[in-house]
Amino acid sequence: MSFVRFLARPMLASSFVLAGMDKLKNADDTATQLSPLLRRAAASLPFQTDEKALARLIGGTQIGAGVLLALGKGSRLAATVLAVISALNGYVEWRSADKSTKEGRDSRRQQLLKNITLSGGVLLAAVDTNGKPGLAWRAEHLAADARKSAGHLASDVRKTTGKQLKMADKAVRKAVEHTAGA
Repeated sequence: MSFVRFLARPMLASSFVLAGMDKLKNADDTATQLSPLLRRAAASLPFQTDEKALARLIGGTQIGAGVLLALGKGSRLAATVLAVISALNGYVEWRSADKSTKEGRDSRRQQLLKNITLSGGVLLAAVDTNGKPGLAWRAEHLAADARKSAGHLASDVRKTTGKQLKMADKAVRKAVEHTAGA
């Protein structure tokens, strides 16, 4: 792991871990703020749950994914989860912010920019391959190597077949000449 990744991942993850701890400590407030979305989520689940439990689940998920990102363990998946949570937070904070005063609108804009910035950071972390090629790159290059090998093999087959056809043609001509002369 590069020195920059060693520093950047925990720095990025710290915001999510602290926000997740806040969500766990203040599950009632979180449930109230998230209630429009949590009601929809609770209604679509096949089992009975309450908004407070879902708020705790989101907070716990945010802490877990943040810790994994900070440690560099499963960091691409953790960053993807954090990107989804960050987008959810951005939407909820934007929707529930005070817009009746200039200070409220300024705060609303600041929160939106913070969430967009954090989402961008974790999206970059989600596609970071840690200096190693990703699966798509490896599959693409494996296919290119296979095409190249198949092309070489086809060329060798054409050369060998061409040589054998020439030898067979010579043998047939020689046999025809020999038969015609006899």
